[in-house]
Amino acid sequence: MPKSEVRKKKVYTPPSDIRPAAAGASKKPSPTWIPVSAVALIVIGIAWLVIYYLSSQQWPVESWRYWNLAVGFGCMVASLGLLSRWR
Repeated sequence: MPKSEVRKKKVYTPPSDIRPAAAGASKKPSPTWIPVSAVALIVIGIAWLVIYYLSSQQWPVESWRYWNLAVGFGCMVASLGLLSRWR
């Protein structure tokens, strides 16, 4: 039985007029303030919650009551938002 011919595919090269012009700008490393402030927000959020629970809900701000939880978790969620921009 005769052997069938092997097809050779050409390597695809996109046309030069379709390539994105700003490809280099999107791959720049992120500034150093992004991870620093994200870590700071995580630490502040955890510290806020720990102080709130250890002080029997009197500190950091007693009049806010359960909104202290929102502040602590809000800091941690904000840090996740910053970390999503980190490259």
